[in-house]
Amino acid sequence: MSTNNKPVSNSSSSRRQFLKTSAAGTAVAAAAPLFLNATAKADTKEIILGNGKDHVYRCIHNWGNDSLPASHKYGGASHGVAVDSEGLVYITHYGTPGSIFVFDGNGKFIRSMGEVHVQKGSGKGHGIDIRKEGKEEFIYLAPSESSLSFTKMTLKGDVVWQRGKAELEKDSGIWDKGAKGYRPTNTSFRPDGGYYLGDGYGSNYLFEYDKNDKFVRTLGGPGTMDGKFKTPHGQWLDNRDGTPKLVVADRANKRLQWFGLDGKHIKTLGGFLFPADIDTQGDLMLVPDLHARVTLLDKSNEVITQFGDDPAWRSKVLDGKIGMRGKPALWQPGKFIHPHDACFDAQGNIYIAEWVVTGRITKLEKIS
Repeated sequence: MSTNNKPVSNSSSSRRQFLKTSAAGTAVAAAAPLFLNATAKADTKEIILGNGKDHVYRCIHNWGNDSLPASHKYGGASHGVAVDSEGLVYITHYGTPGSIFVFDGNGKFIRSMGEVHVQKGSGKGHGIDIRKEGKEEFIYLAPSESSLSFTKMTLKGDVVWQRGKAELEKDSGIWDKGAKGYRPTNTSFRPDGGYYLGDGYGSNYLFEYDKNDKFVRTLGGPGTMDGKFKTPHGQWLDNRDGTPKLVVADRANKRLQWFGLDGKHIKTLGGFLFPADIDTQGDLMLVPDLHARVTLLDKSNEVITQFGDDPAWRSKVLDGKIGMRGKPALWQPGKFIHPHDACFDAQGNIYIAEWVVTGRITKLEKIS
């Protein structure tokens, strides 16, 4: 696996290195500028991020905060973000009330929900994803707490089903064989109606279900070899080349891995810092990286731009003595602290949820 700070494939079909690195391992641009381009317009104080003519965004930090009721708090973090077909934005958190806050696309607060995942007086929302099934959309919640249940619910919060470790233990048998831990982090969907639950903070396995909610197989398990995981924190369906595949953010191994829908490993892309989750739209792939940046890749998995990429800033963020996660006064416009999830809306805007003490949502409003 590459130790570069830019994505590098180690698949058998492609070993091309996209960017050169310095001796210290800090990425520098190759022939074309691939870095974050951040400018502040003097007349409006707007922060503009991006690269090129087709990937330019207006950066709006603390999006939605102005309309959040005073009694509503993100708590220890904002964790997950998803958008439904009407453009409503759903954000999971560890605060109160509920475990999900819902906003419209303009940042107006709509409601709180997700009381099913409230624990010890505060929300415990983590991974959230939304899928349309027939004429109705459903939320899939991964709890990130072993005492809470993997949950499917309606957009209004009505529970369809819940599933805990006991069911997985019976179906998969991995804990009988020595697997350790259970703390699911995210879900993703198959094109045939099935879905995956990733046990990112627990056993390092992914669990596959069919469209009838029947257990199919496990993928992965702990390790550093291809096909194994070390914190498979998020995953998604990658259909950008016309052939659907599962792509997994193998966070602590600093890489993405692709699998066929038969569960077989296809390829690995290294060079990330701490990739937390994945979303796709058209030819684009979006990868929030817990280490202070967000990467946008093209159809060939080449870097288009990396929002917030600044080695000096990242060094401060990762310095435990500074404690940047809990010090909003030190945060800089156009920079990120700990991007934990990110997704596109239908217009190509990007929403980023960060693992910071106050919680923070940033909207990257697409300009071009």
